[in-house]
Amino acid sequence: MLIDYLPILTLFLVAMFIAVFVIVLSRYLGPQRPNRRKLMPYESGMEPIGPAQRRFPIKFNLVAMLFILFDIEIIFLFPYALVYRQLGVPGLAVMGVFFVVLVIGLVYEWRRGALRWE
Repeated sequence: MLIDYLPILTLFLVAMFIAVFVIVLSRYLGPQRPNRRKLMPYESGMEPIGPAQRRFPIKFNLVAMLFILFDIEIIFLFPYALVYRQLGVPGLAVMGVFFVVLVIGLVYEWRRGALRWE
């Protein structure tokens, strides 16, 4: 049974080997001419102004949650739409629970003000 997973394991090991090999190879073969300007935080030659860490408004997080919420909804709706007749009532119940979770997420986003654009 586990022999069926051997090609996946082989592919994973080959990918890891290639990644490590390229990183090590670039470290030894790449140009290394560090100077004061290149070692600055932004490498643009400009002196950094202000703190390096800034606070982002919560709106970015809310928009990201909206995207994930509805992106996952669409991903799960397509396969269900193809086989909904074969699933019967249990499949309908599972999709009902799924929609309840989505509606809870939407209500949360609505209450937090993510749907208001200013």
